[in-house]
Amino acid sequence: MEKYCKYLQVLRSMESIKEYVPSEAVGYIEELLSNYDIQLKIKSERKTRHGDFRVLRNGNCLITVNSNLNKYRFLITLIHEIAHLYVYKLYNNKVKPHGVEWKNQFRILISPVLNPDVFPKKILPLLAGYFKNPKASTDSDVELVKELKIFDSSNDKSYIHELDLGTKFDIYNGKIFKLEKKLRKRYKCVEVETGKYYLFNANAEINKLD
Repeated sequence: MEKYCKYLQVLRSMESIKEYVPSEAVGYIEELLSNYDIQLKIKSERKTRHGDFRVLRNGNCLITVNSNLNKYRFLITLIHEIAHLYVYKLYNNKVKPHGVEWKNQFRILISPVLNPDVFPKKILPLLAGYFKNPKASTDSDVELVKELKIFDSSNDKSYIHELDLGTKFDIYNGKIFKLEKKLRKRYKCVEVETGKYYLFNANAEINKLD
């Protein structure tokens, strides 16, 4: 079942968001959203994304973030999407979604919370490295994801970078693959049924098969 934060009047009190982000960051998130009529929905887990930003047909803006994220990843994801909101307000749709404008805005917005009052000290150097050139997803940074995973409420998930060569696995669409080769940034796998090859991100979530 989806959990919802309603509209701006709910966000201003931050009652619905407190359980999802570090307490030290609640006031800052309130400040970031205080100037915009934005709808925020906390959604059930989606395999293909942690969050998103959309402009609805009526012109209103919507941010969604997955409810299963730990509080540090939730905060990073939420500010990622707020950066999209700010870029949209500044440039409308005239720039690339994850172009230089978004990268700069993301760095600016995340900066006030990149401190040990909000994030564990061990994560801060990894975040500093990631924000030198932030990508569309934090999943592109293997070491950062490993550290963030420690704070998950349940650590029963498996990632493709943890597998040995030759291991079979399936993913959310039910297809079965075998890991064949580690490339520089990706993992080359063959789909068992069709023999087709696919490339996976190192932090792709999978189900290891015996």
